[in-house]
Amino acid sequence: MKYLLLSLLLVACSSKRDPNTLEIPETLNEAVDTGYRTFENRARDQYRHPVETLTFFGIKPEMTVVEVAPGTGWYMEILAPYLSTKGRYIMASPVADKPYFKANEEKINAWKAKHPNVAPKMESAIFSPPSKIVFPADGTADMVLTFRNVHNWMMAKGEDQAFAAFYKVLKPGGILGVVEHRALPNQEDPLAKSGYVREQDVIEMATKAGFRLVATSEINANPKDTKDHPEGVWTLPPTLKLGEKDREKYLSIGESDRMTLKFMKPKK
Repeated sequence: MKYLLLSLLLVACSSKRDPNTLEIPETLNEAVDTGYRTFENRARDQYRHPVETLTFFGIKPEMTVVEVAPGTGWYMEILAPYLSTKGRYIMASPVADKPYFKANEEKINAWKAKHPNVAPKMESAIFSPPSKIVFPADGTADMVLTFRNVHNWMMAKGEDQAFAAFYKVLKPGGILGVVEHRALPNQEDPLAKSGYVREQDVIEMATKAGFRLVATSEINANPKDTKDHPEGVWTLPPTLKLGEKDREKYLSIGESDRMTLKFMKPKK
């Protein structure tokens, strides 16, 4: 723990440097351990395991990668610099027509303003299923990544459109990487109102769109998560929706138990 705190403090200090002097990371480890990342986001590495997760998906710096629904940019801080020299990084974000999405957009724009050596190389797309999806040209992406978002598409009844769009944008042999809050196998929740989704349901969504399941991983598993919390997944950190009520209890559990799934668009 002492060494983790020291590392985070060093990164916090380095992030105060002139952004134009920050070197572009050449390796995944460098991309995760860099001043492009905020102190708050690095503190969550213990739950989100970015190096292990991206290594499992097989990311390479020369790839064209579409990140779907990047939220406030947790993975963006890693992917945008990492892909900026040899690859392409495309953020597919919801239309900012609600306060939540607008706030996310403002946070991402603030990060871009601080990193002018990376921001011009970032690309954008629109992802608001089921009503509006505007992706890059079909068959142009090497990888599509999405982290903790499937439940949102289920709530909007747009999961079929989402996975179909992923399939279309990927090249044959391209990879779809999915991380999602994992429900118990017998926890039926068709609209994912708890934020948890059954692993078998995500696999079914992807295979229905044409994908083949390549591998699964327990990188982001958390056996302490009982998945029966009063405010669903948002009871746990980082949201802690109950505020101070049972705060220490939920902090001791940590962030949610998550599936990590790797799919491939079959080669023709």
